[in-house]
Amino acid sequence: MNYLSTCTQRLMASSILAIATLAAPTLAIAEDVTLTSRDGAINITGELLDFQDGNYVIESGFGPIRVAADQVDCIGDACPGAEVGPVTWDVSVWGRRRAFTENVEKLAELVSEKTGGEFTLNVDYGGLAQSNRNLDGIAAGDFEMAQFCAGYHPEKNPSLMVLELPFLGVETLEQEVAVSLAVYDHPAVKEDLARWNATILMPTPLPQQNLIGAGFPPTSLASFEGMNIRATGGIGDTIASLGGIVANIPAPEVARAMETGYVDAVSFAPHAHMAFGTVDNATWWTTNLNPGTVNCPVVVNTDALNSLSPEFRDALLSSVDGAIDHYLASYNGRTMDAWLPALRERGIMELTINQEIMSSIIANVAEPTAAKWIADSTAAGLPAQEIYDLVQDTIAAN
Repeated sequence: MNYLSTCTQRLMASSILAIATLAAPTLAIAEDVTLTSRDGAINITGELLDFQDGNYVIESGFGPIRVAADQVDCIGDACPGAEVGPVTWDVSVWGRRRAFTENVEKLAELVSEKTGGEFTLNVDYGGLAQSNRNLDGIAAGDFEMAQFCAGYHPEKNPSLMVLELPFLGVETLEQEVAVSLAVYDHPAVKEDLARWNATILMPTPLPQQNLIGAGFPPTSLASFEGMNIRATGGIGDTIASLGGIVANIPAPEVARAMETGYVDAVSFAPHAHMAFGTVDNATWWTTNLNPGTVNCPVVVNTDALNSLSPEFRDALLSSVDGAIDHYLASYNGRTMDAWLPALRERGIMELTINQEIMSSIIANVAEPTAAKWIADSTAAGLPAQEIYDLVQDTIAAN
C-alpha cells in the first residue's frame, strides 16, 4: 500500500472517531486552513473546528476529521501559532550562563535571526522551575522548552538511562552527540518522553566526569568506603560499587554541601566544577576515573511545537545543528582551556588511579551495571537490549 493510500485510510478512520467527539466542539474557529503532510503528498482544506491534545479537527468533504499535528503543517491565519505578531517561548534552565547552556543560547540567537525577532526564546535561569522539575514543567505546559538531566530522575525517563551507564567507552563530545541522537530517535525513547508531552530537540553533550573532593585525598580503593559523594545515574552506581555513599543533590547546591561537609566529593564535568564553585573548596581531584557522564537533553512541549507556524517551526528545527556546532567549539576550546589552569591556580592535588585498579573497577562495575539495567528495563517493558546494542554500535561507528 502506498503512502497516499495509507494516509487517506488513517484520515478516514480518524473522522469516524471525531464525529462522536465533535458533537459539542470546544472551539468554533470557522476559518479555512490547509493541512499538508510533510512530504507534500496530502493536502486537506476545510474549516478549523478545534485544536486540542495535539490534534487539528477540521470540517471537510468527509465530515469532521481529526489529524495529528505532528504529521502535517497547518497553513492559514486560523492555524495555532500562525497568529499575527511575535511568539515568545519560555525556556527553563538553571544556574547561570555557562558552557552547559551555550547550545540553548545559540539556538535562541539563531531563531531570532531567522525570524527577524518575531520568534523569541526567553532563556530563564532558575526562575521557572528547579532543575529536577523541568520535565514536570514541560508536561504541565508551564514553559515551552527546557534542559534537564536524565540522572536527576531515572524513574521519569528510564529509556535515557542507557546513556548514563558507566564506562560506555564514549571518548569525545562528538561521539556523545552521535550516540545521544541515535538513542533519542528510537521509537521506545520517543514514547517514553511522550508521557511528559515532550519532544527531544537536541543533546547537551558532556565529557567524562571526575571527582573533586575536600580534605585528605583517597589513596586506595578502601578510602572510598563511607565517603559521601554527590553523583547521579550510572555514575552513582560506580560510586556505590566503590563503597561510597551517593548523594543526589541539585547542582546549584553542591558548593554549599562541600563547604559544610555534607559531601566529601562531587562528580561533575569540568565546566560544572568551575561554574558551581566546587574548585573553590577542593584539595584534590581524580584525573582519570572517568566513570561516565550525564545525559542532558533539551526538550520542547510537543503541543507547543506542533502549534508553531511552518515558518517558525522550520526556523527552530533548522537551527539545531548550528547550536550544537557552536556548543562543541565552545566546550572543546574555551572551557577545556580554562580547566587545568583553574585547578593549578588553587593548588588542587591531581590523583591518578593506576591502570591495574582502573581495570578492576571497570570489570567489576561496567558489565554488571549494564546487565542489571538491561534486565530491569526489559522487565519494565523497554526493548533494553536493542537500545543498548544501538549505543554500542553507534560508538563503534563514530
